Amino acid sequence: MKPRIRFSKTELKQLFISWTLISLAFAMVLTPDYSLGSLILSTLISLFTVGIGFIFHELSHKFVAQYYGCFAEFRSNMQMLIFALVTAFFGFVYAAPGAVVIFGHVSNSEHGKISLAGPAANFIVALGFFVLRLLVPSSLIRIVFGYGAYINSFLAVFNLIPFGNMDGVKVFKWNKVVYFSVMALSGLLLVMNYIL
Repeated sequence: MKPRIRFSKTELKQLFISWTLISLAFAMVLTPDYSLGSLILSTLISLFTVGIGFIFHELSHKFVAQYYGCFAEFRSNMQMLIFALVTAFFGFVYAAPGAVVIFGHVSNSEHGKISLAGPAANFIVALGFFVLRLLVPSSLIRIVFGYGAYINSFLAVFNLIPFGNMDGVKVFKWNKVVYFSVMALSGLLLVMNYIL
């Protein structure tokens, strides 16, 4: 019997803080003049687009790890969250808000699937936003959906980079066919969001 999904109060608090601060960082990039009204609107947009992508990414890692019997809880990295806010002042965001801490014995295949879950979640969210964007006539909502599709497809590609501590390293080591398939689909969606 697989263990049930569980959260601690500490984890929920750190997820909320990370979701809020990373969304604020992206909102600052969207609002170069930092006017209060525009910043509030951009923060709401970021909470919905970037924030949902972040939450789905981390929880997907967590749920798959717990499915395989591991202890898995998200822990924020306050130094990197502050760094994300600092980089936002320069017009870009370097985001490493934290990670799901995992303890337990897993096979190479299971480790690969746990790592794949995050970028796959971003791809699914991006695809959902992309479809909604196509269905909505020109409006602010269409722009929001377009931003959500672009940023989540970018996050899928970025996290699949097979370098350092990125998810892509574990996926590539586990199954190269799966790796290149998901990377190709994520890259194609990113390009489509850019040109359409």
